Amino acid sequence: MRQLRRPLILLHTAVFLAGWTGIFGRLISLSGLPLVWYRIMVSVVTLALVLALMKRLHRTGWKSVAMIAGCGAILSVHWVAFYASIQASNVSIGVACIATTCFFTAIFDPLINRKKVSWLEVLVSFIAIAGVLLIFSLDVRYRLGIALGLLASAMYSVFSILNINVAAKTGEDSATMLLYELIGGVLFLSLLMPFYTWLFPADSIALHARDGLWLLLLGSVFTILPFLFQLQALRSLSAFTVNLTYNLEPVYSIAIAAVLFGEYREVGFSFWLGILLILICVLIQTWRVWKKA
Repeated sequence: MRQLRRPLILLHTAVFLAGWTGIFGRLISLSGLPLVWYRIMVSVVTLALVLALMKRLHRTGWKSVAMIAGCGAILSVHWVAFYASIQASNVSIGVACIATTCFFTAIFDPLINRKKVSWLEVLVSFIAIAGVLLIFSLDVRYRLGIALGLLASAMYSVFSILNINVAAKTGEDSATMLLYELIGGVLFLSLLMPFYTWLFPADSIALHARDGLWLLLLGSVFTILPFLFQLQALRSLSAFTVNLTYNLEPVYSIAIAAVLFGEYREVGFSFWLGILLILICVLIQTWRVWKKA
């Protein structure tokens, strides 16, 4: 059906914009949890102002709010682990872990939604995993970064699956969904902040002037737009298709990091072969969905 082509275009636009978010993990001096807490705060204020100006800001039932905010809490854990992964390794390694999201989705989706496993999706996922293994064979120095990246990938997989179910149950539009998810995320991280400062007293949560500009860009343009596009796409496309397509995010991030930070000096042939396998998987799944459209 042709109506699937617009969601595919929105999805690929979202992935391109998301490819820039990993760069901010290097530009901003804050560690993972404070960085994400400030990011979501900026996003909440920005989105609420936009919706208020458009007269689309409205309340919804507490049951719906609780379900949407719960998804937001899971999303916030994904973001914290993602930026912690980048800071424990580098942009290239951190974003490459996102390629395992399709594997987690192929496993979690049948478990959560009690449906039959798609062995074709599992096969495509394993090809993507092979690409990730090639990337990770480069250096064992980044084991912590890889572990955090895999946690981020698993959390994003759970978020996208549950988000589809919650959107269907609540019937809320994408912008309202995103606003309540962001509010849920910032409340959850606010509860964790005292424990974070107790566990990591050396980490500063003070906001430096230079970080302010990067956080404004990250929290507005590079958070709200890609997630609005993604949530819209999730209404028509499967979680597997969305998560597999997000494997292009490391390709964009790595290309940008290579130009800005010279990270191409840290990687070799096996890294690029792994990226090629990931790219092939995304193209196969995109072609399958586009053909059906």
